[in-house]
Amino acid sequence: MENFMRVLVMFDVPVGSKDERKKATKFRNNLLKQGFFMMQFSVYMRVVRGLTAANSVVERLKKILPPKGNIRSLIITEKQFDKMQLLLGEDDELMQKSKPKQ
Repeated sequence: MENFMRVLVMFDVPVGSKDERKKATKFRNNLLKQGFFMMQFSVYMRVVRGLTAANSVVERLKKILPPKGNIRSLIITEKQFDKMQLLLGEDDELMQKSKPKQ
């Protein structure tokens, strides 16, 4: 039985021009179509079963890269992911605006 793995994608892509924003949005939408979800701004994650599947996901990512920018992928085990610590400070203005209203 293969263990669950996490594929993290972290990126900085230019968004200065209308064309750059369009390409950045297309990249983010393609991540969502491939089963990723947003952990935080510019950090997306997908859960897969096994290292072979994780490597396959990274290979598919290479086909949808925007022409400019800095994209990194990281494959970690579920056990490694469980050791992540969430460190919180005060919310900035952008975070306040993105919080859901109840």
